[in-house]
Amino acid sequence: MKFRLSVLAVLAATALLPACAPLVLGGAAVGGAMFASDRRTSGAQVEDQAIELKAGSRIKELATLGNVSATSFNRLLLITGQVPTEADRVALGEALAKLENVRAVVNELAVVGNTTFSASSSDTIISAKVIGAFIDARDLQSNAFKVVTERGVVYLMGIVTEREAGRATELARSVGGVQKVVRVFEVVSEEELARLLPKPGPK
Repeated sequence: MKFRLSVLAVLAATALLPACAPLVLGGAAVGGAMFASDRRTSGAQVEDQAIELKAGSRIKELATLGNVSATSFNRLLLITGQVPTEADRVALGEALAKLENVRAVVNELAVVGNTTFSASSSDTIISAKVIGAFIDARDLQSNAFKVVTERGVVYLMGIVTEREAGRATELARSVGGVQKVVRVFEVVSEEELARLLPKPGPK
């Protein structure tokens, strides 16, 4: 199956909040019950966990002066946070791209000073509000998304249709404190999505 990767920044007219706080909803991250409803294959879910562990180790080796997070979804690796120089940003992106099973790296590292604990807490709150908006929405499968917030920028990951991508972006933009929304989606057709979803068992 060929996915179309959509990485799109959508501006929102709110103040910038400096912080870094990934918050994951769906899949193996929240337990076995959700594992079965994840749109990734079970193999991809296991690979994503391994990628994040390996990325974390590599980050500790290379980004000793930075504050970096790595989030993998369907072997697409998003890196966010802060590093002291442009050379650090490039080197870290290249190193993580070489990790086993990583298909591509979306390097969103900023060359700025590290954020404070209070700023990171603000981003955690934003992520929670975005996820809450997805849960409240009747036209979205909330556990299809991963949400990462960094300095007021909300990154959305998942295997979704164009309709779901647009709706999720709209909801995220409406949350207070969001500076912009970056879509790191793999966009599929409605027919492709139907093939990905679990089939109901016999009655």
